[in-house]
Amino acid sequence: MKKKIISIVTPVYNEELTLDRYFERVLPLIDQLKKYDFELIFTNNCSTDKTQDKILKYQEKYPFIGLINFSKNFGYQSSILAGYLQSKGEAVLQLDCDLQDPPELLGEFLKHWEDGHQIVYGVRLSRKESVFSTFLRKTFYRLINLISSEDLPHDAGDFMLIDRVVLNNLKLYNLSNFYLRGLIFSQGFKKIGITYDRSERLEGESKFPFFKMLSLAIDGIIGHSILPLRIATFVGISLITLSIFLGAFYISLYFYSQSIPAGFTTIVIILLALVGLNSMFLGIIGEYIARIYTQTRNDPYVIIESQYKSFFQERNLD
Repeated sequence: MKKKIISIVTPVYNEELTLDRYFERVLPLIDQLKKYDFELIFTNNCSTDKTQDKILKYQEKYPFIGLINFSKNFGYQSSILAGYLQSKGEAVLQLDCDLQDPPELLGEFLKHWEDGHQIVYGVRLSRKESVFSTFLRKTFYRLINLISSEDLPHDAGDFMLIDRVVLNNLKLYNLSNFYLRGLIFSQGFKKIGITYDRSERLEGESKFPFFKMLSLAIDGIIGHSILPLRIATFVGISLITLSIFLGAFYISLYFYSQSIPAGFTTIVIILLALVGLNSMFLGIIGEYIARIYTQTRNDPYVIIESQYKSFFQERNLD
């Protein structure tokens, strides 16, 4: 019988120190799952160390490994999407090179996939990070699920196995500033979450600092909800109403009071509040306008500089 092909997509950026451990854990694992054929697709975000050399050295021995080099660093989400769309598997697993997400769950993921779940995702019970960072992440997941019209699972990252039908639907989107896991979950296919404890990074440095996480969070919130715009509208109406009442109050003081209270502090506070709120909501509107601008430009989400195809890509299975 013809084996099903399973692709594993791994974004890399200066991961020279983590690659040996990655292959030490992943290669024996896929060797145990003999009922499937595997391909490993690495998407290289313009690394400046020996990441490419190491991957190509492994490819000499394992022809099911593929490498895609980008012309510049297009970011984590674009790297995953490029790997998805270049893969040939009937199902595709996203796995980070630092192995904080355990590849050993692959067998369980595949079992649920075979049972008919088009999306099998990991749910992080705990993380080796500060209490403050964990609080921010949990708050974000619950906030985006609350304000979104879609059912977005709590504490679920990009570590997931998705069916080819899900990948094919990703090609239908005109993508810009996208929140990839949100696009996947919003398709509505049958899904199931598998819980696990996320490990700490053992080698190398994290390529996802606070401001990149903040940018991803903004993309997620704005990409899946118009609630911020609605809040701006409601607060604007409320402030206009309050201004009318305050104006009427001070006019009545002018006509019916012997002495007008100074009210300087009150006026200053109101003015500052209005300026602050206007600035905040102009920023929200600006975020949406910026996304309209980038969407209409229709820029490519990545530019591939060079590609070393896996055995399955060379066979052109489409």
